[in-house]
Amino acid sequence: MARIYAGILGFLAFLTSLVHGCVHAQRAETILLSAWASLVAFAVIGSAAGWTARRVVEDAVRERIVSPAAETPKSNVTAA
Repeated sequence: MARIYAGILGFLAFLTSLVHGCVHAQRAETILLSAWASLVAFAVIGSAAGWTARRVVEDAVRERIVSPAAETPKSNVTAA
């Protein structure tokens, strides 16, 4: 999940920086440097967000699995 978020956010940041640079008629080197920096920064942010999302989902699922198991009544076995 972390790699997916990193890829999506990184690509969107790269594309947004390219469009921003073209709209404002910046030099190609400036546009590409800004786009590359945005890609790296948002890939790191996306990776952290994806890692956090994965942990939250795993913890919620683990809690749902453990919770019913803890609530099941024990069998009423009497000593003979």
